[in-house]
Amino acid sequence: MASSLLLFLLSFLIFITTSKSTPATITIPLSAPSFTKLVVPSKDPWNALNHLATQSLSRSHHIKSPKTNFSNIKTPLFPRSYGGYSISLNFGTPPQTTTFVMDSGSSLVWFPCTSRYLCAECNFPDIKRTGIPTFLPKLSSSSKLIGCKNPRCSVFFGPEIQSKCHECDSTAQNCTQTCPPYAIQYGSGSTAGLLLSETLDFPNQKTIPDFLVGCSILSTRQPEGIAGFGRSPESLPSQLGLKKFSYCLVSHAFDDTPTSSDLVMHTGSGSSDTKTPGLSYTPFQKNPTTAFRDYYYVFLRNIVIGDTHVKVPYKFLVPGSDGNGGTIVDSGTTFTFMEKPVYEVVAKEFEKQMAHYTVATEIQNLTGLRPCYNISGEKSVSLPDLIFQFKGGAQMALPSSNYFSFLDSGVICLTIVSDSIFGPGIGAGPAIILGNYQQKNFYVEFDLENEKFGFKPQSCV
Repeated sequence: MASSLLLFLLSFLIFITTSKSTPATITIPLSAPSFTKLVVPSKDPWNALNHLATQSLSRSHHIKSPKTNFSNIKTPLFPRSYGGYSISLNFGTPPQTTTFVMDSGSSLVWFPCTSRYLCAECNFPDIKRTGIPTFLPKLSSSSKLIGCKNPRCSVFFGPEIQSKCHECDSTAQNCTQTCPPYAIQYGSGSTAGLLLSETLDFPNQKTIPDFLVGCSILSTRQPEGIAGFGRSPESLPSQLGLKKFSYCLVSHAFDDTPTSSDLVMHTGSGSSDTKTPGLSYTPFQKNPTTAFRDYYYVFLRNIVIGDTHVKVPYKFLVPGSDGNGGTIVDSGTTFTFMEKPVYEVVAKEFEKQMAHYTVATEIQNLTGLRPCYNISGEKSVSLPDLIFQFKGGAQMALPSSNYFSFLDSGVICLTIVSDSIFGPGIGAGPAIILGNYQQKNFYVEFDLENEKFGFKPQSCV
């Protein structure tokens, strides 16, 4: 399979030359799935909820496995039915518009590419495998394959890739051998393709020539391209030289509603040491290993439920010398993941404080979530507060709709997942992954220049 894919990828030489440029502030609408009251558009809502929980867990498996004067660019950010948030970007000359999942937990930007694009297991709600829009390099005069000796090939694959440029004569000025095909594994799927140099255009805002982007020809369970906002050199923030980026996620409806908010990318020169008014900040943390270099680590000191500080073992709160442990912020994970020992103390504290409600055991079994309660006969429902306390004193007090799903049938479920439900412990990587469901209706800022994470409650509609 791998060798036939390699031959297929390398037999596909569709590209030609050129590029261009300008400056600005970039804002993009973000779209995503939403639920304040959780309305799952499915004849089997329990199965749909189980799917979202499983997706979040799969994503956590992937993440935990090694492997002041600003110009702003704005773009709409939309919620998607499969649990992520998407943006539209324009690549090529003339520009072709493509949608991408906005993902702070990975770095490569790639799109479904060529008329031969194949996506296995991509029949999601409102998305058909055969109808996925693709980028066509042959229609763009600025599409160029990245060569094997191109420094950006080494940026992506590492300096050792040069030893695989067998067709390149070390004495020759030029080499026509292309950079080898890439293959990336995500929590819920995978993709493979070739690296391109292409023009990225933000209409009436900014044009970026020679942007490194992936032309994916084969994917599994990836219905859209991915815009990697992680910390590696090939990510969108790194290539644009962003000082910071921020977003406010609208509530999940999981029905591909056109409601959106803005993703704002701060691109200008100058100092950004001033704080955004109203934000609480916590510094980013360093992971001592390179295996998890894409991720934005923060130091979560305490989890408070009601008036109780739950006792989370310290080794789960800070990455150890092996890189395992700690907390990351990830826009690509739907429900927050917690390693089993962390999740158990959290779930048990909720169960203790909500013991007067009837446990919905059947729904727990169907969805894989816990605890779930039947509240259909209740006149009012009181839920314990959930607060995340970070280093530096920043506190994220979540609205109840960010950690309990309210289902039409009169059942509520805690929207946090763990391997205590789905299988054996993972061990490697971050112990806590703060997902997008818990971030909704917060203004969130990744201050890259000052190495800090900021947030404040805000209606994102």
